[in-house]
Amino acid sequence: MTQVQDRKIVVGILESTTIALLARLAGLLEPLREFSKAKPIWGTCAGAILLASSVENTKKGGQELLGGISVTVARNGWGSQVESFEAPLTVEGLQTPEKPYTGVFIRAPVILALHPSSDAPPIQVVARLPEGTVPKSETTLTKPDPNDPRMIVAIRQGKHLMTTFHPELTKDGRFHEYFVQSCVLPSLLL
Repeated sequence: MTQVQDRKIVVGILESTTIALLARLAGLLEPLREFSKAKPIWGTCAGAILLASSVENTKKGGQELLGGISVTVARNGWGSQVESFEAPLTVEGLQTPEKPYTGVFIRAPVILALHPSSDAPPIQVVARLPEGTVPKSETTLTKPDPNDPRMIVAIRQGKHLMTTFHPELTKDGRFHEYFVQSCVLPSLLL
């Protein structure tokens, strides 16, 4: 448990129910929940699901979560593996924001709702899908509303960062730098 307490965590890569199951079987689920109360965590794709306060489209038996970001997400929100896509993202908080960041979306979760609370840090939208990049299979967003939470693909709440895409699959390190600058370094000052 000491190792869990002394490090920053980036959660992702595996499927969300597998990550939660392995964490529970290893006795790490509760230590990770405690860790998330004090330390920065960045959840990418499946890790974003784990950081959510609630999730829809769960597998039979539900989904264990770490929590930490006050949102509801849907698993595989844009469809199956064949609906995976890339999109150019404009992100003001990144170094050289005029250069689009390529978001890689693979069976990506979708943010369905934000749940701001006076008991939690404010929710900051970091990036949205640009108009016209919604996968063709998604018929409910034929004329997307830019304020629709499903268009949000990166969010920050306090020391936690959630991206519904895979920054680790690009050679662009600007999101990693953003996490360190915006989430990790400020937490060291506390």
